[in-house]
Amino acid sequence: MTTGTLPAAPFGRVLTAMVTAFGDDGSVDLDGTARVAEHLAAHGHDGVVVSGTTGESPTTSVEEDGRILRAVLEAVGDRLTVVAGVGTNDTAHSVELATQAEKTGAHGVLLVTPYYNKPTQEGVAAHFEAVAGASDLPVMLYDIPGRTGVTISPDTYRRVAAHERIVAVKDAVGDLARGVRIMSETGLAFYSGDDVLNLGWLTHGGCGIVSVVGHVAGDRYADLVAAVDNGDLSRALATYRELVPVVEALMTTAQGAMTAKAAMQLLGVLPNRNVRLPLVPADDALVAHLRDVLTRSGLLGRTT
Repeated sequence: MTTGTLPAAPFGRVLTAMVTAFGDDGSVDLDGTARVAEHLAAHGHDGVVVSGTTGESPTTSVEEDGRILRAVLEAVGDRLTVVAGVGTNDTAHSVELATQAEKTGAHGVLLVTPYYNKPTQEGVAAHFEAVAGASDLPVMLYDIPGRTGVTISPDTYRRVAAHERIVAVKDAVGDLARGVRIMSETGLAFYSGDDVLNLGWLTHGGCGIVSVVGHVAGDRYADLVAAVDNGDLSRALATYRELVPVVEALMTTAQGAMTAKAAMQLLGVLPNRNVRLPLVPADDALVAHLRDVLTRSGLLGRTT
């Protein structure tokens, strides 16, 4: 990949952790999911993550994950890097998902720290190594202690970075200085996993972003990344500031899958905003708020 200021990005620069569409009966809507992927492909993206938390992976079966991945690959696999979320709190389950992802044709996998179990760092490292060894796909680790209860330690990063297939990190720890140290010590590519810190990560050695707000702001994120890559920080900051209200609306008013689906409905990409319990659909007041923010930001009512 041609690069200027930014380091090499093994999965591309701009990715979104995309929602999974559901029908009114709760079944997976493969056509709707493919439409989301097509929308992202048309608006500034280099890749997508399917069956991550925003894709409501805790509520989908292995069989459903396979069908979701296949539908997205068929829709955009020739244009985008398609990364399959395979992280669970059961190593055998994650191995099964990684094996399925490779057989289905995924281009990489996203592997979150095991959640709820609160394993030791030895357990975290062994989990990562086992799943990375289950396929030939490149692995992006996902460090999000606010959801998992466990932060990947620097020692663990140094250990697993030696694995040939563990190449990147989606960081939602929120500690830029820590990330700089780990990048320097390991050579792992760091992606911003927190939309509010996208510009911060890009200016601290990050190579790209894995977004939720990218559902509605893909083109602007592509502009932001290009501006940083070209050394035009004034332009990057202006774009970042334009998007702050959108980030706040999608990421702090409710769970990201709920708000992203409401936004997809507002943009006409999805016919509904259905989610699976324990999530509930965004209510009318939240949808009205999102409509107002997206309209004022110029993202609704014109090409995004």
